[in-house]
Amino acid sequence: MKAPEFYTNVISIEAGESVDIHASSPQSPVTLKISRVGRQSVQVAEHKNIAVALHLTPNDAGSTGCDWPVAHSFEISNSWKSGYYDLELIGPNGASTHHFIVIRKPKTAPKAKAVMVLATNTYQAYNYWGGANAYARTTNMSFGVPTTEDDRDAAIGVLSLHRPYPQGLLAPAEGIPRLVNLHNRKPGEPPMPQDMSWFIANTPNPYDYSACYLDKWEHVFAAWCEKNDYEIDYLTDHDFERGEDVLNEYKAVFLVGHSEYWSGHQRDQLDRYVDAGGKLAIFSGNTAYWKVRWENDGSTLICHKWKGEINDPLWANKATRKDATHLWSHPDLERPEAAVTGLSFLYGGYHRLGMCASRGAGGYTIYDDQHWVLDGTDLFYGDVVGSEIPFIGYENDGCPIQFGPDGLPKPNGGVGVPENLAIIALAPTTLFESDRSPFPALIPPENPSVLAEVAYGETNANNTQRLERGHAVMASFQKGAGEVFNAGTTEWAHGLGAKNSYIEKMTHNIFKRFGVTPA
Repeated sequence: MKAPEFYTNVISIEAGESVDIHASSPQSPVTLKISRVGRQSVQVAEHKNIAVALHLTPNDAGSTGCDWPVAHSFEISNSWKSGYYDLELIGPNGASTHHFIVIRKPKTAPKAKAVMVLATNTYQAYNYWGGANAYARTTNMSFGVPTTEDDRDAAIGVLSLHRPYPQGLLAPAEGIPRLVNLHNRKPGEPPMPQDMSWFIANTPNPYDYSACYLDKWEHVFAAWCEKNDYEIDYLTDHDFERGEDVLNEYKAVFLVGHSEYWSGHQRDQLDRYVDAGGKLAIFSGNTAYWKVRWENDGSTLICHKWKGEINDPLWANKATRKDATHLWSHPDLERPEAAVTGLSFLYGGYHRLGMCASRGAGGYTIYDDQHWVLDGTDLFYGDVVGSEIPFIGYENDGCPIQFGPDGLPKPNGGVGVPENLAIIALAPTTLFESDRSPFPALIPPENPSVLAEVAYGETNANNTQRLERGHAVMASFQKGAGEVFNAGTTEWAHGLGAKNSYIEKMTHNIFKRFGVTPA
């Protein structure tokens, strides 16, 4: 059954403002259901008998958008709480598709103590509706890998907000697996992410797992907060483009899961916020790896990634290069992400994914057992926490390490890594699957020569090999008048979802230290 498809004119909005639905459908009329999604899904509105026509999709819709007419508009009610709202458009044949909006607190309303910033830039970078995203042409894929180098080269560096989402990315089938091998690989066994029966039944695209809200990291985290009576407000990456500081009234800011793509405006505000005394808790991995920008009144995401030096028109002129797109750690940009996050994916990598630490513990080994985050946890030096979940998986951030005379790990340089970084726990990770692996690569290495030069200042065999020997790092540090905690892993929320008592206690400790108490 052919379902209607649609997108909205905005993704972040507040009470009293209106949302436009741009839709195309082979059948009419359609019904729109609106639900807030947290610990529970609560329907707040239903709009019936919406007339929708079938419209053509431009060949370059991924870059320029669909330009479909407005089919319906609705106003945000004052009674709707800040949060993530699922929009479901249902055709007369029962087939439906989903999109979303995020409702933020009105400027004049009292704010919660903490705000979670949804990683909507990352949502857009992974959005492959139209056949390509910031990674590859996605029409020809095996699991995780473009079929040819041409497919990878077909990645789009200009992505329109005005298009639908593939439903596997935005509203996946129930039971979507995590990006982690649940068990240690047996001798000679290929690394298998999760139970293959789900993959066979649902035939997902590889990029369905890496971003968006429903049944992924941010959703799990939000549900845990509500269960434990923590009130949080919601913002999106897009809100940093509104030309105003949006964080000033919050004691703490939470980034959860996969906050991979940051704009210059986002970085500016987070730097100012922490330096002025704000508390930043990063329950994320691969954080702030890629620098992006928004153009066309916030409707077009520019993310040329590796090709920034070639394809980004702002790169050639040194006066505009600071606004160009590439790795945040690129030396020409002079603003490595670790200066605000404390860590970088350059020195971390993958764990229990494909052949990357495929028999890794799946948990953190505790080193600094007297750090405040471990107060009351009953965790001691050498303990491993979270291996049964697994707590360490998918993507993780770290730093170069050395061991001090006290036997504890310390930062050992690294682009932007603060000298006052306090390392709490470690787990081995790698950016590349070994070339000695007998199995096809699940994770294609992305320009190791560029990474080696950025991470260590020079491209050579030794520095490239160092990239294969990273660590996930749990750490904290003082920045200006503020403080940053970095979990160093995408999977922290799944530790909460598993009701792991150690991880829950650490999270309560972080909330308490950062001024966030139950309602």
